[in-house]
Amino acid sequence: MAPIETPPATNLKSKISKGLRAKANDFLNSKVKSKNLEEIIQFLDNAIKHKESLTPALLTLEVVFTQLLKRKEMFVSANKQESESEAETKYRDWLRERYEQTWNLMLSAIENCEKSQDASQALSCCMKLLAAEGKYPINVSEEPLNFPRKRLRGIIEKLLSENRLMPTLISSFKEFAEYLDVVQNCWFILSSMVKKSMTQTENVAINCLHLINAIPLNKSVQDNAKLLVALTENAPETEHFDYANTRKHINRIWNNIMTWLEPNLAESVHRQMLIVLLECVLPHLERPVLLTDFLMDSLDCGGAVSLLALQGVFTLIQKHNITYPNVYEKLYSMFEPEIFHTKYKARLFYLADIFLSSTHLPENLVAAFMKRLARLSLIAPPQDTVIMLQFIGNLLLRHLGLKRLICATQATEVSTDPFNMHESDPIKSNAIDSSLWEIVALQKHAIPSVATAARFISQPLPKKEWDLSEILEIKEDDIFEEETTTSNKKSKQQYALAFEKPETMFLPKNDQFQRHWSLI
Repeated sequence: MAPIETPPATNLKSKISKGLRAKANDFLNSKVKSKNLEEIIQFLDNAIKHKESLTPALLTLEVVFTQLLKRKEMFVSANKQESESEAETKYRDWLRERYEQTWNLMLSAIENCEKSQDASQALSCCMKLLAAEGKYPINVSEEPLNFPRKRLRGIIEKLLSENRLMPTLISSFKEFAEYLDVVQNCWFILSSMVKKSMTQTENVAINCLHLINAIPLNKSVQDNAKLLVALTENAPETEHFDYANTRKHINRIWNNIMTWLEPNLAESVHRQMLIVLLECVLPHLERPVLLTDFLMDSLDCGGAVSLLALQGVFTLIQKHNITYPNVYEKLYSMFEPEIFHTKYKARLFYLADIFLSSTHLPENLVAAFMKRLARLSLIAPPQDTVIMLQFIGNLLLRHLGLKRLICATQATEVSTDPFNMHESDPIKSNAIDSSLWEIVALQKHAIPSVATAARFISQPLPKKEWDLSEILEIKEDDIFEEETTTSNKKSKQQYALAFEKPETMFLPKNDQFQRHWSLI
């Protein structure tokens, strides 16, 4: 007896989709088939409970209710039509109940579905139904220009889940953040949800910060304004963007978020707060000077938190005339071996290049940074070593008086180096009396790109500084890829493996071993 073959999962899913579509078409073509809608909704409910695929049912219900909204079969006018029969009223009310049931099931899928693909599909269906309801409302509009804020609030409440982190779903929500009306209404809703007394768990805090970062309010969004709820006969005008009012919401939200800060604040929340502040919120704050204490305290935390805080301090110094006398000591202390294992190290090199761009800085201060970079380059990954070598070269070009550190490379030995790597004050590190012997040592590095970059110290300095921005985002495998993608001709010249044919067993011609011994 031949075994029974189980149909592939893709064929089963396709069969289910066809069956649901057939039921949906029958329902849309005839009110007699109203039971079909209940069966589709029940199928979605069972799929959620048994953790099965939701996509077929979600897409089917999205099509069904989009068509019902376009037909205005669920619409209730201000003045109820006298000609409407009792059966039509009951049918309309029944449709509205099924619509609310479906909406709640989709919201539940957003928060509770374990498969990210199904949860993202539920979010997409909710947003598309929201857009359809905005164009074809089921009630006389209670919101400005028919935008269904209540529906959007329900979605945001699920994205701010206390039970789980939502980075994947919030990333999917970015697709709708290009619509200006969505962005404006998100800020409006968040301002009423994010309260000082809000129950703040780590999950809620991180989800909230991710969501804020997903609804940017930059110039490109305003210039390329698109509306999710487009013009219809029910919406005779577009929604005018009110930046002043939206800015008030942003400031209110951020002030409430700042009250969440506690001494035992989780590092993940602290780090995400700084990312959102720098990339999304800071340009819209009315009084950014009030962030001074927060950023100064963050500088003392170390690691990625200090790097991100440094960027905020730089913005306050550059644009708001904040003075911070110990900023160079803080910057100097950040150059530790641990920096090479953080993904924000490019920011440190970029900001350090700006802070040290002035030619009026004391030479002993600049010399300390050069020596610290040179010492770290001995243990840094190759791509970071190349960056630091070019950084040192730029500092030499800005402060030509420090060429004496090059001249002393032959005279100073490692054991007699006066530079104190463990001194926290760069002025007291004695770097001005040392030399750049580390760079000379790197000229014999095993990786050609590092050895080549280190040879600048033995040649006349270039007339133009290196552009560090071109290599700041270099990846770890780029050097290997660069070496292996050279032309075949060049590779044969540089990496020849055998240059003469061996005539004896495993020994090349004229080998030292053959002069004194012979193999029997």
